[in-house]
Amino acid sequence: MHGVNNVVPGRYGNLEPMQHVDQLIHARWVIPVEPHGVVLDHHSVAITEGRIMALLPTELALESIQAINTIDCRSHLLIPGLINCHTHAAMSLFRGLADDLPLMTWLEQHIWPAEARFADRQFVREGTRLAAYEMLRGGTTCFNDMYFFPDEAAAAATELGIRAMIGLIVIGFPTAWAQDAREYLRLGQQVHDRYRGHPLIHTAFAPHAPYTVDDSTLSQIAMLAEELDVPIHMHVHETRQEIEDSIARYGQRPLARLQGLGLLSPRLLAVHMTQLTSAEIETVALAGVSIAHCPESNLKLASGLCPVAKLLAAGINCTLGTDGAASNNDLDQLAEMRCAALLAKAVAGDPCAVPAATALRMATLNGARALGLETELGSIVVGKQADLVALDFSDPRLHPIYDPLSQLVYAAQRDAVSDVWVAGRRVVQRGVVLGIDPSQLVVDANRWRDLIRATYPTDSR
Repeated sequence: MHGVNNVVPGRYGNLEPMQHVDQLIHARWVIPVEPHGVVLDHHSVAITEGRIMALLPTELALESIQAINTIDCRSHLLIPGLINCHTHAAMSLFRGLADDLPLMTWLEQHIWPAEARFADRQFVREGTRLAAYEMLRGGTTCFNDMYFFPDEAAAAATELGIRAMIGLIVIGFPTAWAQDAREYLRLGQQVHDRYRGHPLIHTAFAPHAPYTVDDSTLSQIAMLAEELDVPIHMHVHETRQEIEDSIARYGQRPLARLQGLGLLSPRLLAVHMTQLTSAEIETVALAGVSIAHCPESNLKLASGLCPVAKLLAAGINCTLGTDGAASNNDLDQLAEMRCAALLAKAVAGDPCAVPAATALRMATLNGARALGLETELGSIVVGKQADLVALDFSDPRLHPIYDPLSQLVYAAQRDAVSDVWVAGRRVVQRGVVLGIDPSQLVVDANRWRDLIRATYPTDSR
């Protein structure tokens, strides 16, 4: 067992003789993530004004806390909200458009032409809305996005009440969002200014990849990220072809080029990173770069295998992402956790690599750290935002339960998610995403499917 019933000093908060709170959640188990690997039996979480006020045994909570709203989750496991560290949310509307193709064929012959034709403001708003619904339903409370019209993605996230790090996209060719690097950066900074101080929305610079953004623009992004104090979110070392093309064009591998341009720092969240030498792992560790591991997307596109066990051993902050639904084809962080844990064992040849507790940490606290939000998110700790997920473990498919943490990572599926809170606001209740009509999402998605099918040769291979 992973420390069931371990006492965690200071977790109770500052309890008064009878403390009054907004909400009190009674859970069968709580996995706070901090301390690592601990599972608390029969514990409760008290919430006031969107923050965690106390984490304490249910017996003590019943004696010492009076709540406006009490939620009985005593057959449930309570965990921090999952953080999806790499998405292209609006691409949910391209789900299944061009499957079973290599990355560059998929991008150059299918996705980029489809985006040039269809990725307008309405597409991004409705695609992000669809993605946010799916993520909330699966227990994701925060996503790190990279796509066009980031202002529309932010608006859709706000509408559904999900937290988002909105990428200020930069790519080296004209799109419906911007025509050149100067305009990408100008429009991106406008979005940053608009959402500065927003309770749910943060921003990051999102240069697409080393092969689509030139040196001058990358250097400018490094400087602006320091000035604005925001992260940088970028595809790096995704495929072997990317490495070979960089050597042919620049005479060096992409990481070396990024290092020379000043991008290797704790601000950088490097996505995929399947092609790494031992020296590069050391360089990344020394620079404090975080890595977004996207195991299912990497497998589907045969991009390569990220050496997660080696990265973790080097002290690198590894997180999890789904990538977009066009290359996954879902936004299921629970499935991503399981895949990451199992794949890491096979790649390392070690069944002890990436145990369940580490996989959960990658999907929560490590993600918060990569986004610069670790003081607010990623664990059930007094004072942090109440981003929480309750999973119903009463289903016979999850029994017998010897270790709730292992059961979460290796057996639970997203249909077990029953309730979700973001900043203390209940956004999923008994499996229903509140405030949105799912039937309208289906209507919108099918309308886009019919439009794309009628004008885009989806069967061309």
